[in-house]
Amino acid sequence: MGDPVVAQLGAAGCVWAEDEAVVLRASFGPDDLPAAVDRRAAGQPLEHVVGWADFAGVRVRVVPPVFIPRPGAEPLVELTLAALEERPVAVVVDVGCGSGALALAIAAAAPDRATVIGTDIDPDAVACARDNGLTAHRGHLLDALPRRWLGRVDVAVAHLPYVPTSALSEIPRDYRAAETPVALDGGADGLDPLRQVLSQLPRWLSPRGVLVTLTADRQAEGVRAVLLTAGRAGQACASVAGSTFWRIS
Repeated sequence: MGDPVVAQLGAAGCVWAEDEAVVLRASFGPDDLPAAVDRRAAGQPLEHVVGWADFAGVRVRVVPPVFIPRPGAEPLVELTLAALEERPVAVVVDVGCGSGALALAIAAAAPDRATVIGTDIDPDAVACARDNGLTAHRGHLLDALPRRWLGRVDVAVAHLPYVPTSALSEIPRDYRAAETPVALDGGADGLDPLRQVLSQLPRWLSPRGVLVTLTADRQAEGVRAVLLTAGRAGQACASVAGSTFWRIS
């Protein structure tokens, strides 16, 4: 006789039904498990069902409608740590921090080398990040920061929305329905949030400060055009699973 949890998840279209069944059983007791399985089978992302997500070696609390950390963004941690090697002590800002996973992974990897702060425009995200132990400020990108950080940000790291509005339907339905639209929609060409961050950099970056971010591979030429317009130099540092990772100075 097969596993009923795996069977229910598989019938609902969960590709990794066996793995998800293991996570659900580890997260819920016998009394609560059926309702949790029902929520997942109904399309709620697994991370929202269990209330946590693992990212780059840290586990963070995640609640709807906060953006769920994507493992594909983990190279941003490595790029940020590489930038920190050039500075004995640094200020790092996770721009659009969501749950704070990116910032917390950086802080865990460089506990004595960085002051790490987050910003987000979504109040649910700010509350979630604070619950996870991150100092987070609500507002628009870098401009959410207190003025004492003007000209002092050494590394701005940003997993910005980069999906064009017309392509939002390509995001898996579970995530599209569960996450706040402001965390997904990048505007007409997917690069509006990048333009907005670039416009704020002169106020906030330190003299040798950098921005670390990612876009889709297919947006590379568009990114170069945006950087040219903004008067910024950018290096495509890596391409991983369809995403290009950038260091911008």
